[in-house]
Amino acid sequence: MDEVLEKLRKFRDERDWKQFHTPEKLAISVLLEAAELLENFQWDHEETNPENVKDEIADVVAYCLLMCDHYELDIREILLEKIEKNQKKYPVSKARGTAKKYTDL
Repeated sequence: MDEVLEKLRKFRDERDWKQFHTPEKLAISVLLEAAELLENFQWDHEETNPENVKDEIADVVAYCLLMCDHYELDIREILLEKIEKNQKKYPVSKARGTAKKYTDL
């Protein structure tokens, strides 16, 4: 991930875009790109172009990485922490085979 983040920073900095990458603007960008990802499935998901999906996933992840960079967060660490939290909220004995929210298990 370090290599990816380094390339993202270089791309951003060569264009002098860091000034626009406030936490608020990065969060907005994540949401907008996620909406573009969702748009691929809006009507006929069987016709979805996997290349478009791939590009939109890359955009979402890139903005998330830039947000992590801003707050000096380790993406690997925060993902592992979140998985651990979810394991507690959704124990296999209660959550297996159901899509219910943890408060409804």
